[in-house]
Amino acid sequence: MITVTPAAAVQIRIAAKQGEMENMPLRLAVSKSATGEFQYAMGFDDDEHEGDQTTTTEEISVVINVTSFALLEGTTIDYLELEPGKFHFVFMNPQDPNYLEPSED
Repeated sequence: MITVTPAAAVQIRIAAKQGEMENMPLRLAVSKSATGEFQYAMGFDDDEHEGDQTTTTEEISVVINVTSFALLEGTTIDYLELEPGKFHFVFMNPQDPNYLEPSED
């Protein structure tokens, strides 16, 4: 299961509106580099491909190809301020070798 946080959903909707892609699903992809690092991609895409998996989270329609789906299982996508005034989409993926479990303070 893929989860989009409310903060990420707001930003996805803003991006869709700005790009005039409001009715298109969000396509997610991930690949592994030669060093084992995960490389993430996301964008709007209304093309359907054989084996695509679809889900809806926070009223965002998400499409993932079968290869990426296996690597993204359990991922949460958030939109966070990583530095003062600098916000980014963050993929929290327990399957990613660089994933650090959030601490409970």
